[in-house]
Amino acid sequence: MDAGLTQAESRELDQRLQKRQVKEFMNVIGNLVDNCFNACVDDFTSKALSGREGGCISRCVIKSMTTQTRLGERFAELNAAMTAEMQNKGR
Repeated sequence: MDAGLTQAESRELDQRLQKRQVKEFMNVIGNLVDNCFNACVDDFTSKALSGREGGCISRCVIKSMTTQTRLGERFAELNAAMTAEMQNKGR
């Protein structure tokens, strides 16, 4: 339980945080779909994706996810360095 919160307040906070995380995740997925669709799909004469379009979408998704992973790692590295620097200054 969080300090200063009742059990009901803590549950409500957890629910709100979960909803926010789901919303943010859906926004990321929506942006990924939009970006890859716009970059790769240009032939609307068929319902099915062409081989070129399907390959492009696969590469786009992999590249986007790899980029997001690396950005997250880099952010964690910078955050750790800043935290260490602040702790060293406090000594």
